[in-house]
Amino acid sequence: MTATSPRLKHEVKDLALAPLGRQRIEWAGREMPVLRQIRDRFAQEKPFAGLRLVACAHVTTETAHLAIALKAGGADAVLIASNPLSTQDDVAASLVVDHEIPVFAQKGEDNETYNRHVQIALDHRPNIIIDDGSDVVATLIQQRQHQIADLIGTTEETTTGIVRLRAMFKDGVLTFPAVNVNDADTKHFFDNRYGTGQSTLDGIIRATNILLAGKTIVVVGYGWCGKGTALRARGLGANVIVTEIDPIKAIEAVMDGFRVLPMAEAATQGDLFITVTGNKHVIRGEHFDAMKDGAIVCNSGHFDIELDLKYLANQAKEVKQVRPFTEEYKLPSGKSVIVLGEGRLINLAAAEGHPSAVMDMSFANQALAVEYLVKNKGKLQPGLHSVPREVDEEIARLKLEALGIHIDTLTADQIEYTNSWTSGT
Repeated sequence: MTATSPRLKHEVKDLALAPLGRQRIEWAGREMPVLRQIRDRFAQEKPFAGLRLVACAHVTTETAHLAIALKAGGADAVLIASNPLSTQDDVAASLVVDHEIPVFAQKGEDNETYNRHVQIALDHRPNIIIDDGSDVVATLIQQRQHQIADLIGTTEETTTGIVRLRAMFKDGVLTFPAVNVNDADTKHFFDNRYGTGQSTLDGIIRATNILLAGKTIVVVGYGWCGKGTALRARGLGANVIVTEIDPIKAIEAVMDGFRVLPMAEAATQGDLFITVTGNKHVIRGEHFDAMKDGAIVCNSGHFDIELDLKYLANQAKEVKQVRPFTEEYKLPSGKSVIVLGEGRLINLAAAEGHPSAVMDMSFANQALAVEYLVKNKGKLQPGLHSVPREVDEEIARLKLEALGIHIDTLTADQIEYTNSWTSGT
């Protein structure tokens, strides 16, 4: 164990929580073999020596392994939370005490503290930003234009963040390269679908202890997160309704066996509502007013604005906490609406986020995306860049190898066939 330097700046809840955090970080590492191999290589090669790095992420046991790998690679790293309710305080303490990584994150921090931590991160004058929702990048562009010259690039792993980066590029303000980790196959196919699907229902069950079998669950949005959530809900015996704005995704939901309705109609039928769109006010006042008495509402998208909570708060005659992370809003009609996790990411507010096995691939993508930016410093054009296909496939290969699974390879004859246009029937 490394003694904490008195000069190491940090803002965590309690350093005495470090032993528990250390134990939980070690447990998560058992299911993160890909990132472990990358960390071991980084420790030998030191690809980030002399570089300042800021990571804005959910401070969880899995994120701890990413931070440790980046530091092993020589990065001078600072870690802040990407969401006020997602920090695991024992993990934050362990990173400070055991690994001497400056962490500025506390579960339940208010918006003022969160924004101050973003400013502290930018005070580090980062060469690389790992963002989760693009708040750090947006703040850099809006308030610290003079620091852009220090920046090699950024990585982003959320759908919400990618939407924001595309808007920045369209407006001509994204003047540096950004790697779109979210759309890597080894990220969204697994993290968004299996990770969000399982962890969202885990958070709901921990917050409420309700039986999902027989309930009507409305999944708002049928992207990869929505697909995973709907699939897991059905697996637990729920009757699942999907709402969508994209006709192609709506057809897919129908052919996957789900009912598809507009929200105005679904609002009258649902017992539990889960938003996973990345958009604003997908459940609004008219929807809250139409819900059954006791309907439960939660969000598993990045920001709490998916729910119009201001409307609900203004309408409510009374708001009371009925369980941890569970608040009841009494409406003038006499009905009540239950909101989980203050409308923030329920899988992190009330549970522990995605399982380690799936974050192993997501954070392997983050680590290798940072290495890609550094190796290509000055060569990449401003704007969004995909994770290189060979990186995506290497992560999948390492994961299969760790699982003890083997797959076929093409024969010479098959390779020739797939590269020829003269061979037909």
